[in-house]
Amino acid sequence: METDWDPQETAEWLESLEAVRREAGPDRAEFLLRRLATSSRYVNTVPTEDEPEYPGDLELEERIAAYDRWNAAAMITRGSKLGLGGHLSTYASAAWLYEVGFNHFFHGEHDQVYFQGHASPGIYARAFLEGRLSEQQLDLFRREPEGGLPSYPHPRAMPGFWQFPTVSMGLGPLNAVYQARFNRYLHNRGIKDTSASHVWAFLGDGEMDEPEATAALTLAAREGLDNLTFVINCNLQRLDGPVRSNTRIVQELEGVFRGAGWNVVKALWGRDWDLLLQDDELVARLAEVPDGQFQTFAASSGEYIREKLFHGLKAPVSDEELRRIVGGSRAGHEPRKVYAAYRRAVDHKGAPTVILAQTVKGWTLGAGVEARNANHQMKKLSQDEFRALRDRLGLPISDEALSGELPPYAHPGPDSPEVQYVLERRRALGGPVPARKVSYHPLPVPADRNFAKLAKGSQQPVATTMALVRLLKDLMREPETGRRWVPIVPDEARTFGMESLFPSAKIYSPLGQRYDAVDRDLLLAYTESTEGQILLEGITEAGSMASFTAAATSYATHGEPMIPLYIFYSMFGWQRTGDQMWALADQLGRGFLIGATAGRTTMTGEGLQHADGHSQLLASANPACLAYDPAFAYEIGVIVREGLRRMYGEQGEDVFYYLTVYNEPKPQPAMPEGVEEGIIKGMYRFREGGGQAHLLASGTAIHWVLAAQDLLREEYGIGVDVWSVTSWSELRRDAMTATGVPYVQEALAGANGPVIAVSDWMRAVPDQIAPWVRQPWTSLGTDGFGLSGTRESVREHFGVDPRSIADAVLKAVQGNAS
Repeated sequence: METDWDPQETAEWLESLEAVRREAGPDRAEFLLRRLATSSRYVNTVPTEDEPEYPGDLELEERIAAYDRWNAAAMITRGSKLGLGGHLSTYASAAWLYEVGFNHFFHGEHDQVYFQGHASPGIYARAFLEGRLSEQQLDLFRREPEGGLPSYPHPRAMPGFWQFPTVSMGLGPLNAVYQARFNRYLHNRGIKDTSASHVWAFLGDGEMDEPEATAALTLAAREGLDNLTFVINCNLQRLDGPVRSNTRIVQELEGVFRGAGWNVVKALWGRDWDLLLQDDELVARLAEVPDGQFQTFAASSGEYIREKLFHGLKAPVSDEELRRIVGGSRAGHEPRKVYAAYRRAVDHKGAPTVILAQTVKGWTLGAGVEARNANHQMKKLSQDEFRALRDRLGLPISDEALSGELPPYAHPGPDSPEVQYVLERRRALGGPVPARKVSYHPLPVPADRNFAKLAKGSQQPVATTMALVRLLKDLMREPETGRRWVPIVPDEARTFGMESLFPSAKIYSPLGQRYDAVDRDLLLAYTESTEGQILLEGITEAGSMASFTAAATSYATHGEPMIPLYIFYSMFGWQRTGDQMWALADQLGRGFLIGATAGRTTMTGEGLQHADGHSQLLASANPACLAYDPAFAYEIGVIVREGLRRMYGEQGEDVFYYLTVYNEPKPQPAMPEGVEEGIIKGMYRFREGGGQAHLLASGTAIHWVLAAQDLLREEYGIGVDVWSVTSWSELRRDAMTATGVPYVQEALAGANGPVIAVSDWMRAVPDQIAPWVRQPWTSLGTDGFGLSGTRESVREHFGVDPRSIADAVLKAVQGNAS
């Protein structure tokens, strides 16, 4: 709470409310408080008279904004000749929201800015004015095969420019919250001083319909993330029409954010409204006008507005002035208003801030575009519309330059006052934005002893999930790299045997531990700390994935390579948050995703859609993901060591790993000699048996085929070889790109019998390599929905139990003989 600047007045109000409570009861007092809390006036948070002095040269900034508006529209229109299109209206409405940030707030050295995806043409236009992009590059907008600019913010496509992919709507705000939280995590753990960093997320009001957009609001407030600001462009329109046609999105969002504990700053009306808003009745009416109607006002005559909005009220301006004010005077189009809102946001302490900035979609683009339902689909302006835009913006572009088929780009010249101003402002603020600067330094290789334990094996049954957790615990003890591990888990740490990390690594909380834990006397007590290493996220796979993304890209955002390991029920990974994993690949993230309790038949109590038999197939589609399904503990050790080398070694590759591990305890064999290459490449012969057939298996299925091998030998006298396949998808990638003999053919060279592939996945997973296997091919898998039952009964149902495997081998051998 802020300091009480008038305690006497506060006491008087409390006395009045207490009197109401005594006389009319607590329900009446609560009713009055609710009315006071929810009937927020539909006016600017910062009135004109309280606005701080504007620190910049407004005349110059207006010319700069005019050039950016023009070039953004020209770029899209020029591309439309090839049918490429683009989005005109989003940036047109939000231009000043960005310009004020570029000129006065976005710090190049330590801020992170999530730009709204559809506004990317305006960001390119600004970079063009600064000399960071050429006219030729603008002309190749959406023409990436020719070396052009990507349509939206894509770091993988422009790794020196964009920091964050944001156009998959809803992921930007979610990731921004967890980025701000991760900045505090780095600071509290003493890894980097991020006290000056600020995270800005630019969003659309329609985007806030996405569940992910508001999923982490309470986390941001609970952890007091005053290093975070959402700027929501409230142009009242989404893709097809009004955001809230019959209600008001600004008031809805205000209630949502206030209820979540955020500081709310409204920037709604331009200065021209000041005279009109002196009428309290008009203020009350504005709070009741549905967005659909207000959109109509923005495109209507003054006479219509006077009749529909001001009926019975005096409007002390002409119809033309009324049309101009009501139609377009919005705080989001006035730099003084925007600056005042931004200043209020960054000065606020103790909570994150949301700025609700009201604008007109398509502003300055002409009556045919502004506030029109179809403006999101409008991909070009006519030359007449460009002439009108030129006149409106006051740009020095001749009629002759507009006489051709396409509009020209406009640039005042590298030595012009406009360009010198933008360059000076960016120098003062620490460099260009957006910019992705990687000052990468490799991490030392962990000691061999960490992996030697897994290589020795264990006669005591151990699940591969537990083997991985034991490896993680050892790696976190490494003197140089141990503190860089970021274990992430969504409220299932005990399920995965990770409670052993609680006392030593501790659970991260910016509040520390303000209570006595109920299990404080136990060896593995629940322990929280401001310096905790574990991110125990609660029941949110989306939030966990956002934390993983922040940690996985810390090498670029902060110059601090971190090693995130996010462990989750495998059916709640690619199935549930796959879009975030694609965004992770776009953002060039590095780390380990662990799908625990994997497979269709291993976690049989969950049933139907919660028995994962497909995540390996989904993961195989992501070009940045190396997906492995290890069968044994020693395979996990080899894969993790190779992953650390590839992602955090000298080269620092922009890939991430997905490992599936199982909760079925089995004796773990010692690592045979010379299998490391096969483990990494995807397969190796685990146990010879005669070579009449070849059983290829991944993950927990290795134990079924080993049992089938014994059964075939003992009952039928048939000797088969067993192969461990650690990665079907890596074998396929190698085969698709090999210039010589693919590794799968090289490994199976001399294998004359039929090949039978078995896994706890749907058959499409092993079938990835079928085109490159020259021997007769059969695959067994767990296609269909999951179901509850014992492991044995469910495996028999899917036909992957040892007896079914043996039958498939017999059939294949007989067919091969004939």
